[in-house]
Amino acid sequence: MDSTLDFSSAEWAAVVRADALRALDEDVAGGDLTASLIASDRRAEARVLAREAAVLCGAPWVETVVRQLDPAARIVWHVAEGERCAPDQTVLEISGAARALLTAERTALNFLQLLSAVATKTAAHVDAVRGTRAQIVDTRKTLPGLRLAQKYAVRIGGGVNHRIGLYDAVLIKENHIVAAGGVSAALRAAAEVAGRAKFVQIEVETLAQLDEALANGARMLLLDNMDLPTLREAVRRNDAAGAGRAVLEISGGVTLDALRALAETGVDRISIGALTKDVKAIDFSMRFREA
Repeated sequence: MDSTLDFSSAEWAAVVRADALRALDEDVAGGDLTASLIASDRRAEARVLAREAAVLCGAPWVETVVRQLDPAARIVWHVAEGERCAPDQTVLEISGAARALLTAERTALNFLQLLSAVATKTAAHVDAVRGTRAQIVDTRKTLPGLRLAQKYAVRIGGGVNHRIGLYDAVLIKENHIVAAGGVSAALRAAAEVAGRAKFVQIEVETLAQLDEALANGARMLLLDNMDLPTLREAVRRNDAAGAGRAVLEISGGVTLDALRALAETGVDRISIGALTKDVKAIDFSMRFREA
């Protein structure tokens, strides 16, 4: 059920480049007035330090930003993408034109601090459900313009991507059900577009809705804001279907403290908007020394 993002494809490289160019244009525009104070032939070396523990993420964006400004820059990672770093650890060293490194600094660190924050938060949630069958899943609650970058960071942190946007999958929520005239009517309508969707999922708020959805062939259900006893009963009813069971996903009000108990109900997936919308940037800093 994981939406397909091929992070090794040429299309993905184009996404990273577009993000980097957009961010550089936002920051640099007509030129870096302060960096212009430095002699154009000056060379420099820099290292990037982690100021707190984190799962490192964002290397493709950092490298693209730097090389847009200095294609010959030398970049050496001491912590690989997806690995954990410790406070005050050097994660990266760069050498190249001093002006380029100075101009790249903030944009590169912005990507690194945001995407590492998403990966780190995701990893904490993945660790909390380890040993259960529950996967940690993201949502569309992302920063405008950086959805694919944030969904990449979720994957680096060990999570799973839900649909990428409205165009690639069907998620029938409460308002859709009301507008369609009920669970059964909504699922019948969804059958007409199912061939163009990676999956069809329907949100249910009660056990009666769950039974109705299963009776109408639903194979992916979103259990919205159910308490633990109701969740356990939903899993029991679903598992009774044997090989025909649906994928059950929890959504709504999920916190890290409550996560383990939710996972132990036996659900398959837990979707968490906070992975991408409520992140605190990881603190990285860049320190220069003359080459």
